[in-house]
Amino acid sequence: MTTISKMQWADEIRRELSDNILGFWQQHSLDPVNGGFIGEISQDMTRVYDAEKSLVLNTRILWTFSAAYRQFKNSSYLEMAERAYSYISEHFVDARNGGLYWMLDAAGKPSSDKKQVYGQAFGIYALSEYYRATGKQQALDEAIELFRLIERHGRDPIHLGYIEALAADWTATDELSLSNKDLNEKKSMNTHLHVLEGYTNLYRVWPSDELKFALRELIEITVKHIVDQESGHFKLFFDEQWTNKSDHISYGHDIEGSWLLHEAAEALGDQELLAEVKQVALKMAEATLMEGIDPDGGIPNEANQHGFIDTNKDWWPQAEAVVGFYNAYQLSGDSRYAAAASHSWHFIQTYLIDRTNGEWYWSVTREGQPTVGHPKVGAWKCPYHNGRACLEMLERLEH
Repeated sequence: MTTISKMQWADEIRRELSDNILGFWQQHSLDPVNGGFIGEISQDMTRVYDAEKSLVLNTRILWTFSAAYRQFKNSSYLEMAERAYSYISEHFVDARNGGLYWMLDAAGKPSSDKKQVYGQAFGIYALSEYYRATGKQQALDEAIELFRLIERHGRDPIHLGYIEALAADWTATDELSLSNKDLNEKKSMNTHLHVLEGYTNLYRVWPSDELKFALRELIEITVKHIVDQESGHFKLFFDEQWTNKSDHISYGHDIEGSWLLHEAAEALGDQELLAEVKQVALKMAEATLMEGIDPDGGIPNEANQHGFIDTNKDWWPQAEAVVGFYNAYQLSGDSRYAAAASHSWHFIQTYLIDRTNGEWYWSVTREGQPTVGHPKVGAWKCPYHNGRACLEMLERLEH
C-alpha cells in the first residue's frame, strides 16, 4: 500500500463495518410495528412505517448479516440474519406458484407479485450465504429451488441468457423493468450480473453438474454479449437477440462486474476460462481507472461516449471501486490499482460517511455535498454494497 499499511487499513475497515454500517442497521432498521425490517427511513431519519417492503432490501439484509456472522461469529449478527430469513419465509415466498414476490405492502401482503429474475437471484445469493453461515439445510434447499425456477422459466433457450421478469405464475409479462430508471427491455446487464453472483455463491455449497453448466454458460454469455470487448464497458440493455439498446456507461457496474466475473470463473476452477476472464476483468478495471474517476477518487454515476451525464456519486459505485480496483491489483501486481482502491476508500471516508446519523449518504454531488431527497433505508438502499466491500477487503488484506 502507498499511504497506509494493510494492517491500518484493515483496522479502519473493521471499525467502519461493525460500528457504522452493521451497527446502524441493527439499531435503526427493525420494524416494531409490522415486523421484519422497516421499508423506508428518510434522510432525516424519519421512519416511514407505511412504506412498502422490497425483496431487494430484505434479501440483502439476509446476505449481509449472514456473511458478517460467518466471518465474525457475533451472535447479534445471527439474530439479524434469522429475523430476515423468518420474514422472507413467512411473507415473500409465493406458496402457490413458487419463487419470491417482488414487493410487499407494509403489512407484509404482496403489492407486486411479479417474478423479477433479479430478485430471485438475490434470494439465491442470500439463502446460500445463510446456509454457509448456519448449515441450515432448508435454506440451501430453497436456494436450489429458486435456481431451478429461474432455469425452467427465466432462461432463454434460443438466444441464451435470462429474461428480466415474469408474471406471478411464471408466464410472460410486459412489466419487465427493475425500476423507473431502467429500460423496459427483455434482458439487462444488471440482472445477468446478479444471477451470476447468486449462482457463484450457490456453487460454493452445491457444486452440481446442472449449476456448473448454467454458471459456465452465464460467464461465457457475459464475456460474449454484455462486455464490450473494445471499450471494456458493460452494455446495459438488450432485446432477446442481444441487440444493444443503450449507449450509457455505468462505471460502478463496470468495476463491480470486473471482480464478480473473476470470482465466478475462480469458483468454477477451469483454468483456461479463468485466464480468459482475468484479461476481461483487467480490461474493465482499466477502463474505469482511465475514464471513470475524478481527482478526488470518486466515481460519477453515468456517462456516454460524449462524457459524463450524471456526475453525482452514489454510495454503491464507491464501495465497489474499493474491491474492484484491489482485485485488479491482486490479479496484476500493478500498484496503480492498489492506489486507486485506497483513493476510493479515502473518498468514502471524506465525503460519503454520514457522521451525524450513521451509515452512508445515498450520494454526493461532484463537489462533495450530500444530495437531497434520498432515503437512508429504502427499497434499494441496503447494507450490502458497503457491507460487502468491507467484508471482501478484510479477507483480501489478510493475504
